Amino acid sequence: SSSSSSSSSSTLSLAGSSTPIIEQGQWANLPPELLLDIIQRVETKEICWPGRRDVVACASVCKSWREITKEIVKTPEQCGFFTFPISLKQPGPRDAPIQCFIRRERETSTYRLHLGLSPALSGDLSKQLLVAKRVRRATCTDFMIYLKGDDFSKSSNDYIGKLRSNFLGSKFNIFESQPQYDSTAQSSPRSRWKTYLKSVPPKVPTISLNTASISYELNVLRTKGPRRLKCIMYSIPVSSLEEGGTARTPTAFANCPDEDPSPPVDSKGKKPRMGFNSTVCGKPPKSVQSTALALKNKAPRWHEQLQCWCLNFKGRVTVASVKNFQLVAAAEPGHNIAVAEQDKVILQFGKIGKDIFTMDYRYPLSAFQAFAICLSSFGTKPVCE
Repeated sequence: SSSSSSSSSSTLSLAGSSTPIIEQGQWANLPPELLLDIIQRVETKEICWPGRRDVVACASVCKSWREITKEIVKTPEQCGFFTFPISLKQPGPRDAPIQCFIRRERETSTYRLHLGLSPALSGDLSKQLLVAKRVRRATCTDFMIYLKGDDFSKSSNDYIGKLRSNFLGSKFNIFESQPQYDSTAQSSPRSRWKTYLKSVPPKVPTISLNTASISYELNVLRTKGPRRLKCIMYSIPVSSLEEGGTARTPTAFANCPDEDPSPPVDSKGKKPRMGFNSTVCGKPPKSVQSTALALKNKAPRWHEQLQCWCLNFKGRVTVASVKNFQLVAAAEPGHNIAVAEQDKVILQFGKIGKDIFTMDYRYPLSAFQAFAICLSSFGTKPVCE
């Protein structure tokens, strides 16, 4: 429990943290069978935040507690809720969506993603998941995405990726921070020695990979109706929606120093230089694009009585806005994807207040990917409306 973690003298570096492991402490000597039973009871009881803090506290007691906790805790795809920060980059559940809301702060150009139905229902108990900072540049606009938002710099340990738009705001690319597996990029012995003297673990070298692209259809004729967008998720294969298909599920952040950053070995026994087939800048190769999952707008219907385009948000959207959208899989005839799977709404985003928006997502998207796609809807798009 959380009380047991406070009485221990040891600390543990969790994902996104720079606090090193100091010592194991007396709690590491508990019998494994008893320890397993304790953590299982805590994990089973606490099914939502803020109760999940007790599960994280168990992993913070010492290294042995952490290893057992990591074995017990399931991914959002399996259990439907978050525990460790890495859950934000893992696919959501297959059956029911995870319901979140986004709070926009106009004065600071900041966007905060919270877990919960709405601010009115969640109140102070809502769990902040991600924070984005909008940065305008000469030829583009960046949305820098962080875990906490205490330090809005790219060198921050909380930085996990960004969304970059073109000048018109009609096309976007999602970049994720990934480990750089090139051995030549490893830190020098001198820098590692300085890090040792400071008692701060070395930061794993990282690169930004283009993992998705978002494009809004140009509205040259200025016809009325919702925006039309399409997303190509380069890091998610279209086969993930087939029966028995799986999506990529990372187990650690790139900037987590206590994890092994080495990549998996391929069939030829060689280590790839990047986490997956993608390029640092621009678009991935055509072979990746052809097998990548594509998302498209769910077609709205025209309501004669209301005289407007309508989508069924199931009560999650209450304010009409051009930003509102629902995304479904854009499957080709050659893809072996069931019709029922194609009709499922993978991501929906809509307005419920002046600066409050709901975001509901499910497998195979992660919270980070869903948040980045929703961020693309903010800002003026005169050529798309």
